[in-house]
Amino acid sequence: MKSITIHGIDDPLAELLKSRAQAEGLSLNKTVKKILEESLGVKPRNKGMHRSDFEEFCGMWSQSELEEFEENTNDLRKIQNEDWQ
Repeated sequence: MKSITIHGIDDPLAELLKSRAQAEGLSLNKTVKKILEESLGVKPRNKGMHRSDFEEFCGMWSQSELEEFEENTNDLRKIQNEDWQ
């Protein structure tokens, strides 16, 4: 297995890599390898990995909330023929 050294990594990038490694509970080396594999298509990204990133802005429905919404909007899916004449 090859080793690669990357020179001249800016401080902001280094900090982003470190914080991502810490957030994912991985070493810095494993984090960089994972990013490279995903970005080059060697290994697919986990779909929905960032699903909760925007939760504070738009929220996420529970299954019961989804079912309630579906029930309350069911009439909107019906075609009213008299509206199309």
